[in-house]
Amino acid sequence: MRRMLPSPTLRTERLVLRPVRDDDAAALFAMHGDPYVLRYWDSPPWQDASRAAAFLAASRRLEDEGTGARLVVERRTDGAFLGWCGLTGWNPGYRSASLGFCFVEESWGRGHAAEAGRALLAWGYDALPLNRVQAECDTRNAACARVLEKLGFVREGTLREDCVVDGVVSDSWVYGLLRRDWQAHPRGAAAP
Repeated sequence: MRRMLPSPTLRTERLVLRPVRDDDAAALFAMHGDPYVLRYWDSPPWQDASRAAAFLAASRRLEDEGTGARLVVERRTDGAFLGWCGLTGWNPGYRSASLGFCFVEESWGRGHAAEAGRALLAWGYDALPLNRVQAECDTRNAACARVLEKLGFVREGTLREDCVVDGVVSDSWVYGLLRRDWQAHPRGAAAP
């Protein structure tokens, strides 16, 4: 039995978040193939274009299985590909999910990740009976940590030496955002 969780199309002041399409493959491959963009990622940069097709298929499976949504983020004015943002691992029993995102270098420092994350979290907390959203980031990735903290996430701990990518061992911070924190956060849900 299919448990569809339709992937939304979300619009913010500057961005459009939409379901993935086959023509996103080249932009996804370019971004995930960039060693600088992926220097703090939990896997090495893509070297084979088939990885983009697998990413697109996995994104569609999230919707089909009802376990989340992974959306492409575009600039609203010209449709330029900026990256993706996902709310995945939806667990109805625990009422929890995970937030993840990746953006092209040209969009860094412009608030796109926080704006996209805010829109996706608003959808998630509205569409699902979520109690908790979790996110993780490499402890060397201060920019990602700032985005999560802007969204109201609280750093809860450190996963020591949890990733080994191309022989480099790294730690990750674990962040959590509870529904009550989201509702109380000035940049989160609309004020009551």
